[in-house]
Amino acid sequence: MSEYFAMGGHAGFIWTAYAVATIVMVAMLIASMRSLRRQQQAVRLLEEARGKSRREQTDPPPAAVPESGPGVTR
Repeated sequence: MSEYFAMGGHAGFIWTAYAVATIVMVAMLIASMRSLRRQQQAVRLLEEARGKSRREQTDPPPAAVPESGPGVTR
């Protein structure tokens, strides 16, 4: 078993390479997750803004009704 971990005298290089690769992959995973959260938040904000603008377009403004004046009968 110790021969396996010694890797023919090259263990220092091999285990260092494994460690560096693992660190890089974990850093990429963390960066990707953070980016995903930011993108999801941006999409959520855009969808909320789109929903508001659609409601503004579909809801007609209230009509102005004159309360008194010539020709107004109630």
